[in-house]
Amino acid sequence: MRTTPGCLVASMMLLVGAAGASAQDIPAGADDARARIAASPRHGEWAMVRSGSDSIRAWVVYPERSDPAPVVLVVHEIFGLSHWIRAVADQLAADGFIAIAPDLLTMKGLPADAEGETDAAAARAEIRTLERADVHRHLKAVADWGMKLPAAKAAYGIVGFCWGGSASFTHAVESPELGAAVVYYGGSPETPELARIRAPVLGLYGGEDARVNASVPPADSAMQALNKPFTPHMFDGAGHGFLRQQTGQEGANLKATQQAWPLTVEFFREHLGR
Repeated sequence: MRTTPGCLVASMMLLVGAAGASAQDIPAGADDARARIAASPRHGEWAMVRSGSDSIRAWVVYPERSDPAPVVLVVHEIFGLSHWIRAVADQLAADGFIAIAPDLLTMKGLPADAEGETDAAAARAEIRTLERADVHRHLKAVADWGMKLPAAKAAYGIVGFCWGGSASFTHAVESPELGAAVVYYGGSPETPELARIRAPVLGLYGGEDARVNASVPPADSAMQALNKPFTPHMFDGAGHGFLRQQTGQEGANLKATQQAWPLTVEFFREHLGR
């Protein structure tokens, strides 16, 4: 079940669906990410994408299909481009999209392991130094590059988590070409900025995430007043970062993941095409 714009109830405790998705139909949790990537039948590769005078490292995963696929950018958390983010990209490819996870800290030269995972502590220290204009310039450059791939169609969406969730919502402000934005437990832009949004936005939040959730009702009210599509869902009992930490909150995080991921996939299929 989906909400419609303006239907975020005062209690902010909407549960979506009862059965949810199976383990193979949702992204891996943090503990299983490396194993899922290693076992994936899909082709994933590193690429370097030009963005003005900069170059952005990105992990690209291709779906197993014969026709052109929409592109979805996967925006990392405050921890940088992790194995978990690459596993999320792999699941999006399993669902039929060309998934591209850009490393927005590329120019910082942070240490990474042999498989490309950015050092989390170093990422946390550097990510707040990024300039907003640079972040969205890089995201748009990666999207433009992705849509020019021979296997791609000219449509792109964005999904992000925590810091990346906020970046996804803000990218809807900054990019009129964006087709759809999905925000996982990220803060909302300032209310005056929402008038610039053209793309539909889906918001997915843990019910126990009070800090982030405080920004949702003002955004919902403003988007409703502006007649712009914003569909927020709250998952009772789930905490911040539920898609990554699926073993947390006494089962509530896994339940939220099983409900949220099908909404994500259907949202992108609705607005980007299948």
